[in-house]
Amino acid sequence: MGRCETFKFARAVAVLTGVCMAAQLHAADNQGTWSVAAQMTAARTEIGSVALNGKIYVAGGQEMGRPDSTLFQLFDPQTATWKELAPMPKGASHVGLAALDGKIYVAGGFAVRPHNAPIDQFAVYDPATNKWQTLAPIPMALGSVSLAGVQGKIHALGGRLAGEVTVDMHAVYDPSSGKWGKAAPLPGPRDHLGIVVVDGRIHIIGGRNNERPSDTPVQDVYDPSTDKWSRLAGLPVTRSGGSAVFYHGLILYYGGECPNLPSRIAYDQFDAYDLKTDRWSPLAKAPAALHAQAGAVVGDTAYFLGGSTSCGSDKPSLAVYAFRLN
Repeated sequence: MGRCETFKFARAVAVLTGVCMAAQLHAADNQGTWSVAAQMTAARTEIGSVALNGKIYVAGGQEMGRPDSTLFQLFDPQTATWKELAPMPKGASHVGLAALDGKIYVAGGFAVRPHNAPIDQFAVYDPATNKWQTLAPIPMALGSVSLAGVQGKIHALGGRLAGEVTVDMHAVYDPSSGKWGKAAPLPGPRDHLGIVVVDGRIHIIGGRNNERPSDTPVQDVYDPSTDKWSRLAGLPVTRSGGSAVFYHGLILYYGGECPNLPSRIAYDQFDAYDLKTDRWSPLAKAPAALHAQAGAVVGDTAYFLGGSTSCGSDKPSLAVYAFRLN
């Protein structure tokens, strides 16, 4: 299916489901409500996302069977519309994405599925000009590396080398010098992790390591002022490949891959972490089992975009789900 046909299909789906888009899918007392905010223009999994100036930017992924998509789009939650932007310099899935000082940075990724041909790309996008600039590459070629913008610098954390080897890398990029430096490594090798920044500190949640089974519930927080990591409560259900966002003082973690390998169905677990109590609690039942979805918060709504309902990427979702606390 070509790009134009994909857009036509997505618009048709949106029209047919227009009545449902505003309908609440699930509700629980004081635990929030779900709705379908829009439809993706193309089926995409293992994508990066970041919110900036009230818009959500979605990058790369596995798109319509292509494992190294260069597709870079803007989703406007106010109008539920999409805009195609300048493509990424190098196509990849499992990219890291972060915003800093009004610009968007992308790092790493896999060029071949499922976890093959990692790349060392590092580039910055300027929304004002709709242009990318290639920067000094990340210290090693990695897929599933996570990015965070904190205190004027970009932190690149964890990731996976060729040969399915997960690393504990913690590299720091200074835009003023254009150079990479080192920081305290992750407490253990991790990739496919959830990452959020809260009050200038970096939280990493779940993910995979080099053990078998590889999924881990471990949750850590990094303080740039001390260059130290601290251990937190940990996910109530061990999983990786889900989506984490910071929303109304809570860290939300949705989905993951996969509770029951024979069934090939992703997790539908949806939990909230309270930073004040260091505890996780379940929220309103998620509308679908998902992993490899994008996540971002705009205003009073958390959005989860695309992903797959199965282990792997063979059952992609076109939905843009919206969650709000009651």
